[in-house]
Amino acid sequence: MGWSPVRSIGPVERLSGAASGRSPAAATVPVSKFRRLATTHAAMIGGDAAMIVALADSLFFSIDPGAARGKVLLFLVISFAPFLVIAPLVGPVIDRAAGGRRLVIQIVAALRIVLSLLIASYVDSLALFPLVFSALVLQKTYTVSKSALVPSVVRSESELVEANSKLGLIAGLVGFVAVIPAALLQVTSGPTATLVYSALLFGAGLLAASRLAHDRVVNTAPTPSQQLRLRASGLQLAGVAMMMLRGAVGFMFFHLAFWLRDQGDGSTKLFGLAVGLSAFGVMAGNAIAPRLRKVVSEEVMIIGALSLGTIVGVVAALLGGVPAGIALAVAVNMSASVGRLGFEAIVQREMPAAGHGRAFALFETRFQLGWAAAGLIPVIVAIPGQIGFLLASVITGVALINYLAGVRSVPSRVTNARNAVAKRLPRRLPTRSRRRAPSRASRRAPAVPPPPPPRRHT
Repeated sequence: MGWSPVRSIGPVERLSGAASGRSPAAATVPVSKFRRLATTHAAMIGGDAAMIVALADSLFFSIDPGAARGKVLLFLVISFAPFLVIAPLVGPVIDRAAGGRRLVIQIVAALRIVLSLLIASYVDSLALFPLVFSALVLQKTYTVSKSALVPSVVRSESELVEANSKLGLIAGLVGFVAVIPAALLQVTSGPTATLVYSALLFGAGLLAASRLAHDRVVNTAPTPSQQLRLRASGLQLAGVAMMMLRGAVGFMFFHLAFWLRDQGDGSTKLFGLAVGLSAFGVMAGNAIAPRLRKVVSEEVMIIGALSLGTIVGVVAALLGGVPAGIALAVAVNMSASVGRLGFEAIVQREMPAAGHGRAFALFETRFQLGWAAAGLIPVIVAIPGQIGFLLASVITGVALINYLAGVRSVPSRVTNARNAVAKRLPRRLPTRSRRRAPSRASRRAPAVPPPPPPRRHT
């Protein structure tokens, strides 16, 4: 009697070899692949968290609600600048590197070690700016490489959302835990010790990355079919929806920062509360996304995320007040988390493995552009609280209408597959060159001799 699953099994949790009817070694291969990636991801996220703590007072990582709008505008420009390098340069390199994404992650981890030590040496000089900028580029390079590597550590498309979700939860938990010793070092010894601690975490990431599984490498330029898939209507629709969701996140972040500043004493604490609760909203989205994927498709997950942001935005605009604004910020961040997991699964499902790096680099650049462009609005114009809440709901509402209208006009995956098969079939011969095949009855009937010629009478 063959083996049949009794419950849903994710990319990390697997039945034992005895229960699955296979050898223990064969049953644990998928577990090892995902756990190695998860360990690498945890170490890299911990290193990033420690570096942010060390440079918390710098322009790169600080947003003071009381700061001048010009300084915040400069922060927006700096936050988007690394993506100008990611899309045209890093994406193709990730897909075509001789050692695959595994080698790219190893190189990134090694360079992050060097940069952390250099930043510790030049933390009070002008050299800090190019060094931190390089670190930000490497941070985004790792993010793209990690997303491109996920399909190689799962067994089927249905596990993509779960794998992405668990990596997101790991990032949230490890980031919180790694901040505690970093904050202690920052208070007791200063940023130099904190950056050395960051370098040690990146070293752990380098060791973990050396155990990652090899993946497919492509040494050629993108094929026409890969470019066609990247421009496919369904993928582009999902990309626009996520860019709008990210825009709503950026808009609410800066809208609350400047609006709460005008609410009197305690504005900094209220803004910190909003940021902290928004982080828990992201983790909640990561937690519920796999359960949603068990009952709905990735496309429906994006529709639900857009709907949540729109509904909560309208309610917050009607109610008004600080609690309503904070609740909207949490809802928007949770929606963006769920939508992102659905979108990543769509890219990993629809794009060939050889084009994942290019695809994620391109869309990550667009998402950051949406975040910065929408965040620019409350930086330039002072917006009342309830009007800002309504504008946030308009952003997600327009994205929802556009996505629903586009999804109805996009052919289903089954239709696309049938059309692809039909194109490969040989065409029928022209009418003039076709010969009518003899019928089965005529092939089986015996040959009849011609009648004898008539006799002539003399």
